[in-house]
Amino acid sequence: QVQLIESGGGLVQAGGSLRLSCAASGRAVSVYTMGWFRQAPGAEREFVATISWNNGITDYADSVKGRFTISRDVAKNTVYLQMNNLKPEDTAVYYCAGTGQRVALRSHEYNYWGQGTQVTVSS
Repeated sequence: QVQLIESGGGLVQAGGSLRLSCAASGRAVSVYTMGWFRQAPGAEREFVATISWNNGITDYADSVKGRFTISRDVAKNTVYLQMNNLKPEDTAVYYCAGTGQRVALRSHEYNYWGQGTQVTVSS
């Protein structure tokens, strides 16, 4: 079993920055790809970014390209999401997720999920 614990959410003004962290424990060796998703009230969960544990290859949703950066620290089993130039439409609960698949951009492809962390961007 893999446990994922997010931290770093909060309230920030538009244009500000936040960094989310996701610490993985348990059978983390079974996870090949990590992702960040978000879900706003009344909306479906949407893909934000993904990264490969092994080679660090990343992919992003168009809505966050150039503003968000996903990274990982293999020694710490931790994935980060640096969010810059935040906008009110970025307000959502952000979830960290893991999967044994090499490429995964959709939520149903992920097996492991964190509890989520709230990000609120005020205008």
